[in-house]
Amino acid sequence: MTESNSRTSDRPRILVLGAGFAGVAFCKRFKGDADVILVDQHNHHLFQPLLYQVAMAGLAAPDIAAPVRSIFRRQRNVASHMARVTGIDLEARHVFFGDYALGYDYLVIACGGVTTFFGNDGWAEHALGLKTLDDAMAIRRRILTSFELAENINDADERRRLMTIVVVGGGPTGVELAGSMAELARQVFKKDFRQIDTESTRIILVEGGDRLLDAYPEELTLSAKKQLEGLGVEVRLNTLVAEITDDRVILNDGVTIETRNVLWGAGVVANPLTREMGVELDRVGRIVVDRDLALPGRPNVFAVGDVALVKRDDGTPVPGVAPAAMQMGRHVAKRIMADLKSRPGSARHRKAFEYFDKGSMATIGRSRAVAWMGRLRFTGYPAWMAWLVIHLIFLVSFRNKVGVLLSWMYSYFTFRRGARIIFGGDGHEGDDRSGSPDLARPRPNATMSRK
Repeated sequence: MTESNSRTSDRPRILVLGAGFAGVAFCKRFKGDADVILVDQHNHHLFQPLLYQVAMAGLAAPDIAAPVRSIFRRQRNVASHMARVTGIDLEARHVFFGDYALGYDYLVIACGGVTTFFGNDGWAEHALGLKTLDDAMAIRRRILTSFELAENINDADERRRLMTIVVVGGGPTGVELAGSMAELARQVFKKDFRQIDTESTRIILVEGGDRLLDAYPEELTLSAKKQLEGLGVEVRLNTLVAEITDDRVILNDGVTIETRNVLWGAGVVANPLTREMGVELDRVGRIVVDRDLALPGRPNVFAVGDVALVKRDDGTPVPGVAPAAMQMGRHVAKRIMADLKSRPGSARHRKAFEYFDKGSMATIGRSRAVAWMGRLRFTGYPAWMAWLVIHLIFLVSFRNKVGVLLSWMYSYFTFRRGARIIFGGDGHEGDDRSGSPDLARPRPNATMSRK
């Protein structure tokens, strides 16, 4: 293994693993006398809260992503490095990237989470998660191709399977996917297709708990359910998935739903990298950190964002949302800057992290949303407007904000989606990521319609 420790200066080196909200917030806030290297397997920062809109053809991928190098082009103390982390040696203070390594003086672990199927890894062949741009494009390709095939097929049973979408998980991702899918099928596709009645599309949201958005106040969860049902979404609460195959979902109550489209929003665990570090973790792989977000006994190593278990004064964990991740990143930047300015050993007196809860919100569809900000609780259009404004504020670059605003205005007033392009293949191949059968090629038991 090659060790790459060449330094451009005698200043301390800070490695930041992950260009998500926490990692980017750290780099933006850090103004100390040190060299910062931001490492991510992708070359862009992704605005994940809007990822579902890319999946549902409402936005194009560049609308919600910005190149890392562009974000920090004026911040000379920050360099970016596109690489996949393969290991971390806390004792030797090295991070490994395949055949080479980088040493560090401070390490900020912000590598986020990944989709989990709760031990049913075989389901990943048939159900599509939503964590990356690749995931969003795979979902878009699957959905659009399904309707294209349904338009030109005589087999009624297969057409129903192609026009049935099962969304697993009643959290924000599942709710947003289900609501947006309902609008796409019943309002956008309605004018595009000639042979099929897209209003007959079934969207089924399956949730294992007794309510949607269980972290929200009960009145908002009830409103979310009502708004989804108003869009025609079938909501099944207290229901678990027992099996997922190529052409069906079997529920724990014995119900079988025949479908070619399963969207998974039911679970996230910390990046598997944490399980190889030899540190204390919780049940979903998050690193247990001290109050200052440093690893116990390692004041020069921090974990932030979805990869960290951070508890509030009442013992409840800080939620895995973008504002929390950004606050953590900024907190660690301040702590390291204070360390570099003070005498050795001062890390023992660092200020504890305090999470300021700015509220939560989830969009359900056009003019439909729920929002919870302290004592204020909104539903419907006011919540949707609050959601739109907040998300525009958090977008990284001016170009992204303008692009998203124009796309939303176009979609809102015309009921059209401008990103309904199928690509990532030649149009006649299956989705390699899901391992599903070839959706774009007619099956032996199906004939092309000649209507």
